[in-house]
Amino acid sequence: MTPQSVRTEHLADANDADDGVVRGGMDYCRRLAEITDDWVVDLFDRAISAHPVMAGRLALLAVGGYGRGELAPYSDLDLLLVHDLKPRKVAGAVQPVAEALWYPLWDAGVKLGHAVRSVKEQAAIVANDLDSATALLTARPLAGDDELSDEVIATGRTVWQSNRDQHLAELRVRVRDRQQEAGDVAYRLEPDLKDGHGGLRDVQSLKWARENGLSIRPEDVVDLDHCYETLLRARVALHLATARTGDVLRLEDQDATARVGGWRDADVLMGDVAAAGRTIAWLVDENWGRALVRAGESAPDRPIASGIVLREGEIELAAGASAVADPTLVLQAAVAAARHECRIGRATLDRLHDEIEPWPGTWPVGATDELIALLLEGHRSIPVLEALDQRDLFARLLPEWEPNRSKPQRNAYHRYTVDRHLWEAAANAAELVHRVARPDLLVLGALFHDVGKGYPGDHTEAGMDLVRRIGPRLGLPSADVDTLVAMVEHHLLLPDVAVRRDLTDQATIGQVADAVGSVERLDLLHALTEADSLATGPSAWGSWKEELVNDLAARVRHVLGGGNVAEATWRLFPDADTLALMAAGDVAMVRSGDLITVVNPDSAGMFSQIAGVLSLHGLDVIGAQAHSDEQGMAASQFRIVVPESGISWRSIKADLARALALELAIEARLVERAKTYRRRRVTQAQQPGPPRVVFDDGASSNATVIEIRAVTKIGILHRITKAISELGLDIRHASVQTIGMEVVDTFYVRTAAGGLVTDKGHRREIERALLHAVS
Repeated sequence: MTPQSVRTEHLADANDADDGVVRGGMDYCRRLAEITDDWVVDLFDRAISAHPVMAGRLALLAVGGYGRGELAPYSDLDLLLVHDLKPRKVAGAVQPVAEALWYPLWDAGVKLGHAVRSVKEQAAIVANDLDSATALLTARPLAGDDELSDEVIATGRTVWQSNRDQHLAELRVRVRDRQQEAGDVAYRLEPDLKDGHGGLRDVQSLKWARENGLSIRPEDVVDLDHCYETLLRARVALHLATARTGDVLRLEDQDATARVGGWRDADVLMGDVAAAGRTIAWLVDENWGRALVRAGESAPDRPIASGIVLREGEIELAAGASAVADPTLVLQAAVAAARHECRIGRATLDRLHDEIEPWPGTWPVGATDELIALLLEGHRSIPVLEALDQRDLFARLLPEWEPNRSKPQRNAYHRYTVDRHLWEAAANAAELVHRVARPDLLVLGALFHDVGKGYPGDHTEAGMDLVRRIGPRLGLPSADVDTLVAMVEHHLLLPDVAVRRDLTDQATIGQVADAVGSVERLDLLHALTEADSLATGPSAWGSWKEELVNDLAARVRHVLGGGNVAEATWRLFPDADTLALMAAGDVAMVRSGDLITVVNPDSAGMFSQIAGVLSLHGLDVIGAQAHSDEQGMAASQFRIVVPESGISWRSIKADLARALALELAIEARLVERAKTYRRRRVTQAQQPGPPRVVFDDGASSNATVIEIRAVTKIGILHRITKAISELGLDIRHASVQTIGMEVVDTFYVRTAAGGLVTDKGHRREIERALLHAVS
């Protein structure tokens, strides 16, 4: 049997399920550790037989994860070989044993973490190195002299406890740094199961701190172990599914990991990972935080409200207060905690958990005001909402919330789970209340705008139905319920129109004004758009999108305020400088930040040639506009994503000149670039559907609007616009948007005669050409 086949056999033997599915992470790891123990001990015995140590003691210890008995399939095998030999004896006596032990493990493909140290060397390292100290806390003797092993382990524990304050402070700093670098397990599209905030290392660190006197509630240990098992099972399944080491659960590996780990599908897997990560993060932060609070000076209770006191830095129910008699105490305590930026005490959380019953009917008097007050605290409310959710309290107040808890969205566009996204949106909305007449409706609308995502079907329609039920239970008047329903219905209206439609077209402004209906609702939707986008992720909001949304809102506000829609179609492009260049008949290429403007004699295919050059230089286009005059001049403006490395404008400008002179083989160059281009990684679990071409006849008063959806690829904008040009169409305006792996491109086109595309046969040919271009 080869060394590699030994390791493969061990991995198979560790799983006792006939179907190969891993149903217990800890069970698998411990069986693998036991199998590996036998193997390592046998190698040690052979090494000692071949190279006897005559002048001292020698012991082999398992440390780190292997020492804990948590050996994942492709994890490091951490071994420590200790001795009490004199320095001059080490090279001749210990080194041959070490080599005879390490080399067979390396030959088997094991990633080995190994060290050879004297007892004194080990004690000195443990005193000054946190990693070595924590690795020894769970060390196990494997072979050799048992007394020597016990001595090393005991010395390590003594040193750890004697440097308690230093080690705890350093450990806390290390935890924070690691969490910030790796991000949240619960909210990353591709979570780091080990080092992320809420990951395996957080639990291990808390237990190391407990070895140094940090007090942890027994029930917290039970909950931590349960969540730890979920993440460990996922890590084992990830290793087996990919046949390699790794702690980051990448999107392309999630389906296979779910199969190997026994989850129904990847959505269920990631939901379980998110829930476990959230609970670990909360419990770890709670216990570290309470350790800091306990270190401070105690103070007498300070009354905050009727039945609510501030006690030793935490919000507690006062003596005699009862959530059975006054259910609103749960929200009163939450508001107090948010306003004082402190925790709700665990004793109070436990009492609320025991005393609060579900609220399926009309809310108690005053409860809605308390919820609004909590949401208006902004981001200070989020840790408090998390605490309520961890004790199953928030879903008791709002039973419709339950399907959204820890529901992952599984794409690079969305940063958070659905429930956390809604809390973040409400917190962002609280910072924008100065822009609206009804702050209460703004934060409630933000809280509920995506509440339908946990339900089957279209999330907007489901959310509207839910809010129609929730609103009356909150005691809201029918007019306010109608406004909340409208906010759910139209929460994507402004951003979608702003980035996909021509804002200078009367039809665009008129349709949005009709849908919104009033300035009050427009202001609510405008603020909700910003709050929602900021809560979605970094790619969902930026200066360009903010500028477009603000521009759209200003135009619609003019109409809703009584102005004529024709007065709301002012043009931003071409500006005065561009018009002057066109009037002079000059050829010009100008770059200003992320805008590239090209002025040239009008010619067929000019737009696609420019798009092709930009693609050749690796630039993503996110918006474009075109304009031509009666003197035969044309101007095209492209908004690009400027890479962090910058761009070579001189090179781009030279290629633009060659392309417009028909001296650049754009198609051939794009094919060559595609062959050498590194394929983009998958960024969303749900793959884009088949390409679609839609004609929107009501979207413009003076052009035919064509919307194209397709998987993004190199040169796609060039190919689409080339196909449009070859069919004799003139592009008046273009909006280009990339969402994850899909492009949503909208073109306002006219025929060569300046008219609309109405002929059905012509439309069929346009659709055929566009589908071919994106296939």
